[in-house]
Amino acid sequence: MTRHTLSVLVENKPGVLTRVAGLFARRSFNIHSLAVGPTEHEEISRITVVVDVDELPLEQVTKQLNKLINVIKIVELDPGASVQRELLLVKVKADTSSRGHVLQVVELFRAHVVDVVTDAVTIEATGNPDKLRALLAALEPFGIREIVKSGTVGIGRGSRSITDRALERVSRLA
Repeated sequence: MTRHTLSVLVENKPGVLTRVAGLFARRSFNIHSLAVGPTEHEEISRITVVVDVDELPLEQVTKQLNKLINVIKIVELDPGASVQRELLLVKVKADTSSRGHVLQVVELFRAHVVDVVTDAVTIEATGNPDKLRALLAALEPFGIREIVKSGTVGIGRGSRSITDRALERVSRLA
């Protein structure tokens, strides 16, 4: 099985996410990451799905997704032709004796401290999954108290936008 990232443009309507996720569940595919949010057009949302699956079953799911009435466009984001990022918030033990070392790790990974209390710091980092895994490994010796991680979001490189033609379709349907 290989990892695939799908960018699915959908009409911004209630229940669409349930139907899209349901297709993957009915096929017993484990969704590795799921992120949903608005696009530059308020009537269109983008669902970014990361799934581990073989090529042929993925093609079948893509065809079934295209049959859903609220799905506008599906694009597989090639890692080399797209920018993909995740957001990580991590709370780390950091008393006065270890805080300086924790801050050095934060600086090394170009992360940001977003909260400080007497015995902990909360760090925000963005990047690809490998970078975030490395950051967590570097922070592990200090004691990780809590982790919150977003799903992957991605966008194709270059000036083309996949929402241009999608907006035309939504306008015709309205």
